[in-house]
This record gives sequence, C-alpha cells and structure tokens, in this order.
Amino acid sequence: MSLPRQIWRAPAVRAALLQALAFPLMLALVYLLARAGLALPLFAVALLQGALAAALSWRCGLAPWWRAIQLLFAPALLAASALHLPPLLFLLAFIFLLGLYWSTFRTQVPFYPSGPAVWDAVAQLLPAQRPARLVDIGSGLGGLVLALARRRPDCSFSGIELAPLPWLCSVLRARLAGSAARFLRGDYEKLDFAQFDAVFAYLSPAAMPALWQKAAREMRPGTMLLSYEFCIAGQEAQRIIAATPSGPALYVWYF
Repeated sequence: MSLPRQIWRAPAVRAALLQALAFPLMLALVYLLARAGLALPLFAVALLQGALAAALSWRCGLAPWWRAIQLLFAPALLAASALHLPPLLFLLAFIFLLGLYWSTFRTQVPFYPSGPAVWDAVAQLLPAQRPARLVDIGSGLGGLVLALARRRPDCSFSGIELAPLPWLCSVLRARLAGSAARFLRGDYEKLDFAQFDAVFAYLSPAAMPALWQKAAREMRPGTMLLSYEFCIAGQEAQRIIAATPSGPALYVWYF
C-alpha cells in the first residue's frame, strides 16, 4: 500500500477530515437557530460541533474512542483558550506528544506500557537451558527488555520503537544501567523476525492481522510469538497466560 493511501486510511486523518466537515454543518445549524430566535452560547456551539463530528465518525465506522474524542475536541479547545495560557506551552505540549506518539495516526498503535507482572510471565516462557533471542516490537520505554536483560544475561534482548521520545529514553536507561539490551529506532515491519526465537508485542487490535501475516511468513519452527492483551482473530493461541489476577492475558503462538 502506498504512503498516501496509508495516510488517507489512517483513522486520525479521517477524524480530522470529519471534524472539518462538521464545521460548516454546525455554522448552518447555528444560523438557522439564530433566525428562529434561539442564539446559542459559545460553549453550546462547541458542543454542537463536537456532536456533529461524533455523529459523522459513527456513521463512517470509526472506533468508539474516536467518537468520544470528536465530541470533546471543540469544547476542550474552547476551555483551553479560556485559560489564557502562553502559546509556547501549547508548542511544547505538541512537541512532547509528537515525540511520544509519532506515527500513531498511521500505525494505530498508541503508547501502551506493560508492567513487571508481564515481564515475569515472559521470562518464564524463555528456555531455561539455552540462550534465546527476543525482540520487543514497539518497546516503548524499554522496561521489558531491560528487565529480561538483567534476569537472563546469557540471552540477547532487543527492542524496536518508532516514536523518538520513548526510544531515546530506553537508550539512555540502558546506558545508565550498563545493560547489554539493544534498542533500535524504526518500524518493526522492516525487521526480519527470522533473527529471533521470540517476538513480544503489545500493540493494538488494528495491528494484529498484519503482525500475524508477518510472523507466519518469517518466524522459524520452534519460535514463539507473544502478544499481551490483544489476540489475533482467527488464530487460536496455544497458550493463554493470566499475567495478573484481573488484568489482560498474555497470548502465545508457537511456530
């Protein structure tokens, strides 16, 4: 799929276009209501804009959380403007969020951190009698990779992250800790899974079908694919592990 088509199909791009489409509809409704003698206050206008954008998002099949974002976007902008914050603050917030989420609009994979209970569950799945090579795709701040590198110095652990800010944090953490863990910045779709004995993923439902196709194409016999929280439609996991008593499951597929 070409890059322009990928961008066009990205939910964030579609949401922005629907928000823009809702604007002239909102103006028309406000005008008609004013002609009828009902002048809306500014906050009600913002709510109307959000409601129209949310309705269009529902009609176009965007996920439920996008409808909530669309509904609250205009009222949030209005509330923020009422605080009279310096413009530099908004610029810094934008740069921070850009560094944290980067191409989430394209990959549909937001920043999902795992936790120590998940790290322990993954460590128990690694072969005890021989070294193993594991990669965490979308490694975030590097918690899993750094924890496993401490526990199993005989193994090789890598993380790959597309967003620059989490990647930089993980690299700095590894250097400060003197860890042998390796962190790459890039797209895991360009990584060859045949290099690894285990691939760990904590992505999003939207990314799972393509992940399975890549894993089935590249992973060697005797290796395993691990996914925390998100299963793969049509592919029954060989093991389902409750990493925490009330939290999501860890799914395991063997090749």
